[in-house]
Amino acid sequence: MAKVEKPEAKYDVGWSCGKETLANGRYDTLKGSYYGQPIHNAELEAKARRLYPNCPEMTSDNVWPDEGVLPGFGPVFEQLCHLIVDTAALVARSCDRYGVAKLEGYKDGTLEHIVRTSVCTKARLLHYFPPPPLRSDDQRPDSAMAIDDDWCATHHDLGALTGLTCQMFVDEAVHTPHATPDSSGHLPPLPELDCHPDPNAGLWIKDRSGRKTLVQIPRDCLGFQTGEALQLITRGKFKAVPHFVRGAQPGKAGKIARNTLAVFTQPNLWEMVDDERDFARLAQLTLDAAL
Repeated sequence: MAKVEKPEAKYDVGWSCGKETLANGRYDTLKGSYYGQPIHNAELEAKARRLYPNCPEMTSDNVWPDEGVLPGFGPVFEQLCHLIVDTAALVARSCDRYGVAKLEGYKDGTLEHIVRTSVCTKARLLHYFPPPPLRSDDQRPDSAMAIDDDWCATHHDLGALTGLTCQMFVDEAVHTPHATPDSSGHLPPLPELDCHPDPNAGLWIKDRSGRKTLVQIPRDCLGFQTGEALQLITRGKFKAVPHFVRGAQPGKAGKIARNTLAVFTQPNLWEMVDDERDFARLAQLTLDAAL
């Protein structure tokens, strides 16, 4: 995987696994990520590189696997991201109407402009590895193993709006992910499970009172949640949504992997998120804390 890693971009472009630290200080080895920036504008990309030469995680070119390894991966990745961004723009338009009605001085079209034009929008294709088997010396009861955010720690997103696909669960004990292209050069699809055997496994969000809700996005739908940049831009009228991913209880995990795509629509680096910080500064502080 070294060919598609970019350590100079803080592993925030291309493949990344085991580079991000969790709240307890351990490196996160429970999931692998593939990052790309799907929105392109040569003039704005050049401006970002010129103004922010020390921000390669937001200004580096995408890197894709060789065609012989994953045929068509890059174009299909960006095509799906564009669909999500176009839909996010419609969501943003409704958010802007709320901002105009509720926030003094809010400029109509603020969020839709960010979503449609920013070259800093970041997409993250996520693969959550099947949980490791319990050690023979681990005698803790199931209740002690029911850690809320064991698959992905509780956090909120950095950007404005995050677009999410549904969760795709695959039983890797039955369908190995190490496939080879068929005669047409395409990789055969992996059969999905209708749901995870543990009904509590998956994406959870917390509301303003701290109440937790399991989110089930249907296969033919997208979900959207708000991030830190939007919270700052709207001075708290929209709140960044805390969320986490819960793994399975012992005995219900098997070798089931979780897959999803998140598209983080983010302001351009020079756009201000509050009276003192542009988005570049906000992103730098957040990324430095995660590594």
